[in-house]
Amino acid sequence: MQARHKSRYIMKRQIAIGVDIGGSHITSAVVNLEELRILPDTTFSVKVNNKATKEQILENWSLAINKTIESISANNSVKLGFAMPGPFHYKTGLAMFGGNDKYENLYNVSIPDELVKYITSPTVEIRFLNDATAFGVGVSAIGKARNYSKIIAITLGTGFGSAFIKDGVPQVVSENVPTGGCLWDKPYRNGIGDDYFSTRWCIKRYVELSGKQVNGVKEIAESKNDHSKTVFEEFGHNMAEFMIPFLKIYRPNLIILGGNVSNASEFFLPTLKSAIKNAGLSTDFEISDLMEDAAIIGSAKLFDSDFWNLVKEDLPNL
Repeated sequence: MQARHKSRYIMKRQIAIGVDIGGSHITSAVVNLEELRILPDTTFSVKVNNKATKEQILENWSLAINKTIESISANNSVKLGFAMPGPFHYKTGLAMFGGNDKYENLYNVSIPDELVKYITSPTVEIRFLNDATAFGVGVSAIGKARNYSKIIAITLGTGFGSAFIKDGVPQVVSENVPTGGCLWDKPYRNGIGDDYFSTRWCIKRYVELSGKQVNGVKEIAESKNDHSKTVFEEFGHNMAEFMIPFLKIYRPNLIILGGNVSNASEFFLPTLKSAIKNAGLSTDFEISDLMEDAAIIGSAKLFDSDFWNLVKEDLPNL
């Protein structure tokens, strides 16, 4: 009886479920939208094979979400805000992952139409935000960026994510931000940004220099040899070279970094900072300690009516 009373109390409050879709896992949690905090004992993570079938992927996603739903006894109606990597149609929920080396079997799949088949609640409302944008919204609301007006949020991991945030709101169609309000798909050298500022570039470059295969950036950082030093110096130099033209136009007060590669920031950030300073630019830098909590809070905020009204018309199809 006491548990049912508690669940009724929770459901009366303004809440939504934030869902962070990673390259190898999903995490979901209930967010109190009034206080922008994750409710205790509602966070669940499930490992996901992004090469699996459509049905297997959606079933794994639903395992975490249904556990979160069960944690608050939300049997009738739920609101799901997704922090979703691109390429993706964020207005419609159409996955466009073909040729992106992850979730290819979801290509051209309507996530709202298909995922609801696996969710335990009969009424499900789903909204989507780019994962790096959700991270930026989260750190602007409760993280180290909350006292800054203009920020660029960068996520460095399986892919290269970015978002331009002004006063807590993503800038997607503003004249001083690139097309779509993101950087991952913008040309750089022999490819695009995503080819150079990600785990796979670090691994590829380290193998080229050392001839030794490694599994991730952490292993490169821990090796602390001349090859790892070169990888991180090149990473910082390349990122500065790529970003400086955008920084000159947007003029952020802060660049905040997240994602697994940011854990090795001590090795590449000095080079990045120095190059930006030498270009005559001034901005603060922070490394977020919120990790996926920021993306969960940022995506759940899609169900804050004021925030939703500001962003709903500018959700990109990227």
